[in-house]
Amino acid sequence: MSASDDTVLVTGGTGYLGGWCIATLLDRGYTVRTTVRDVAREDAVRAALTGAVADPGDRLSVVAADLLSGDGWADAVAGCRYVLHVASPFPPAQPKDPDDLIVPARDGALRVLGAALDAGVERIVLTSSIAAVSGTPGEVLTEDDWNDGDDMSLTPYVRSKTIAEREAWRFVRERGAEDRLAVVNPGLIVGPVLSDDFSYSVQLIERLLGGKVPAAPKLGFTYVDVRDVADLHVRAMTHPDAGGKRFLATDRFLWTSETASILRERLGDEARKVPTRVAPNFAVRAMGMFDPAIRTITGDLGRKTEYSSDRARTLLGWSTRPVEDAVEDTARSLLARGVVTVG
Repeated sequence: MSASDDTVLVTGGTGYLGGWCIATLLDRGYTVRTTVRDVAREDAVRAALTGAVADPGDRLSVVAADLLSGDGWADAVAGCRYVLHVASPFPPAQPKDPDDLIVPARDGALRVLGAALDAGVERIVLTSSIAAVSGTPGEVLTEDDWNDGDDMSLTPYVRSKTIAEREAWRFVRERGAEDRLAVVNPGLIVGPVLSDDFSYSVQLIERLLGGKVPAAPKLGFTYVDVRDVADLHVRAMTHPDAGGKRFLATDRFLWTSETASILRERLGDEARKVPTRVAPNFAVRAMGMFDPAIRTITGDLGRKTEYSSDRARTLLGWSTRPVEDAVEDTARSLLARGVVTVG
């Protein structure tokens, strides 16, 4: 069966990663169906794809379905060979009630999985996160490592990713369908934005470029390009040996000061607002006393965690573009869309 004969459901068609998954699938000849909460967003979905792929015409369809409701999912998966469940909450700040994130992430995943298995879908790829991975400091973390979703000291976002993924694996095991699920755990996703509705994972580069960060905090992130994450989803979707496995989608770790340096080196005068100083940890902690969003990250100050993506690279033949290119492409797309102005 050729790709043109296969229909793939992508949940969360208006999202940053969801949009790139749709573009990648269309570029490779698949027919794509995507879910949105309101079908009035179809024009926005199609407009966002303009810069990434040729007009898909009737190879792309948009249907309504909500992670908080069971309505619409049976119709959404009907006739699909594959499902990429990408949609999941990613807030700008942590909610006071963890269930605001945990419930839609967990229950939404189970709704999609249940409908997909009932419909005979061959492979479901669930987007999780390296947030669901944890281990001993100093070790290189792999797919065998997990954090504890019941640990109340973790942020609601981290707990939501762990709980949702754990429940997904439990669900497919109970259904005897573990080989029909694969999971992708990306690092901090950056890369070109397709619309003004982009992920908060891009916010760091946006804030650095726009001069909203007077000095770089001693924080670091393991980056990965959104286009490479979309490619890994498709590889996990089709590779016969990917079923029943997790795949870490990670590239290099960069301190915020290193990200700032890349922006200045690659963008020249357009990066003139990017900070050149590093903020002392005590100053960041002091700001966290008044800003809840900052408070949630102070525990990561000075912490470097390494992840291995060897399984994806070895088993699936996955590769990544240079992280410097990913950072630059993110910044240039933000400038091109006018999301950041430096004048």
